Amino acid sequence: MPTSLQEPIAAYFAATNRHDVAAMLALFATDAVVHDEGQIMAGHAVIRTWIVETIRKYHARAKVTDVQAADGRTIVTCEVSGNFPGSPASIRFAFTLAGAAIARLEIG
Repeated sequence: MPTSLQEPIAAYFAATNRHDVAAMLALFATDAVVHDEGQIMAGHAVIRTWIVETIRKYHARAKVTDVQAADGRTIVTCEVSGNFPGSPASIRFAFTLAGAAIARLEIG
């Protein structure tokens, strides 16, 4: 069980907190899939649009509170604060890595 974040995941949260679209997108595999708010986004172009829109809408920041491994995924729980009802909220991020890239991210 990981007790610290693997590099692509740590870099994802660092870029997220800087609202750095290019750095966030660079961490995803070209055929990556993101599942968030009931929607599935696949591929860099669509994921980039999701990143830009999410930053615009929520201006969120995430503080990692727990890291677990389960079923080949790294499950990261964060306290997320931003412009949304119920902020701050505890949100779970499930990452599947392919080498040094994020292949799948499920949020919720």
